[in-house]
Amino acid sequence: MTGMIKKWGQGSLIFMGAVSMLVACGNNGNTNTEVEETTNEAAVDTEENENTAANNSNETTENNGANETADAEEFPVTVTDDAGNEVTIESEPESIVSLQPSNTEISFALGLGDKFVGVSEYDNYPPEVEDIEVVGAQDMDAELILSLAPDLALVTDYHFENHPEILEQYEEAGIDVLVIGGATSFEGAYDSMRLIGDATGTLEEAEAIIEDMEERLTALTEATSDIPEDERKKVWIEVAPSPDIFTTGTGTFMHEMLEAIHAVNAAEDQEGWVSLTEEEIVTLNPDVIVTTYGYYVEDPIAEVTSREGWDNVPAVANDEIYDVDSDAVTRPGPRLIEGVETLAEVIYPEVFE
Repeated sequence: MTGMIKKWGQGSLIFMGAVSMLVACGNNGNTNTEVEETTNEAAVDTEENENTAANNSNETTENNGANETADAEEFPVTVTDDAGNEVTIESEPESIVSLQPSNTEISFALGLGDKFVGVSEYDNYPPEVEDIEVVGAQDMDAELILSLAPDLALVTDYHFENHPEILEQYEEAGIDVLVIGGATSFEGAYDSMRLIGDATGTLEEAEAIIEDMEERLTALTEATSDIPEDERKKVWIEVAPSPDIFTTGTGTFMHEMLEAIHAVNAAEDQEGWVSLTEEEIVTLNPDVIVTTYGYYVEDPIAEVTSREGWDNVPAVANDEIYDVDSDAVTRPGPRLIEGVETLAEVIYPEVFE
C-alpha cells in the first residue's frame, strides 16, 4: 500500500500561480511539475475544461457512438472529435504529436509510444517521453510541429478555441488534427480512449484497457459496499496548501473516486474546484485528509498538522493524513484506476490489507 503513496520534496511555486486559475491536475516526479500541468492541464483543463467538457462530454458520448469505424485495423476511418469535427484518416498514423499529457499516456498505453515524435512540455509519464521532442503546451511551437510533419496531432479544446489558425496550418500541411476534450469523469476518460483508439487503429486495445479499469473499479466498490453508512469516512481532499486551500467538489474525478469506494467527500456540497478557509474546513471534521501536492511541498503532512486550531480535527488527531500522486487522481487516462486503488487503501486500510 505505502508503495503507491507518493511523497516528494521538490519545491515548485508554479502551482500557487495556477491555484488562482482553479488548478488541480497532476504532478511530475522530475522537475516540470504537473501542477504545471496543473497550470496547464488543470488550470486550463480544470477551469476551462471543467466548464467546457461538461458540454463536450455529452457530445463525445454521442459522437463516438456515431464514429464510422468499420474494423479497428482498417483505414480509411472517419471519427468525430470532441469539437464536433468529422476527421477522415486515410491510413494508419505512423507519427504522432501530443499537446496534452493525458492524451500521451493514453496513446502509450495503446502501444503507440514508438510513433511519437513530439510531446507537451508537461508530459512526464511514461519515462520514455523524456527522450521525445518537446513541442509546447497551450502555446504550441507550430514551426517545430510542422517541421516534424506528424501524421496525427492530438490537441485539446483549448487549442481549438484559441489557436484555430495554427490548427488550420497543420491541416493544410496534411496533418490530421484530432481535438480531445478535457474529461471530468471516468466515462469521459473512456470516451477519450476510444476516440484515440478509433483514430489510430487501436480500438481493441482501448476496449481492453477500459474493461480492466471497469473491473477493478467494480471490485473496489464491492469491497467497500458492506461498510455501514454511519461508518463511512469523511474525506477532505486538499489539492493546494495554505493560505489558498483548494479542494474538489462534485463533477471531479476525486469526488467520483470517493463515491466509488463508499467514502464521503467533505466538500460534497461544493461543485468543481473550490477554495475554503482553514476555519471553514475545521468545521467539516474530516476523518481522513488526503493531499496531492507532496511533489512540491516538502512535508505536506506537517503543512496540515501545523495549522492553528486543527488539533481536534479527527484526521489530525488520529494521524489520518496522506499524500497521493496527483497525476493518478486527476489526469484522465489509464492510471486513474491506480488513483482509486490508492485512495481505497489509505482510507480503508482495514478492508484492503
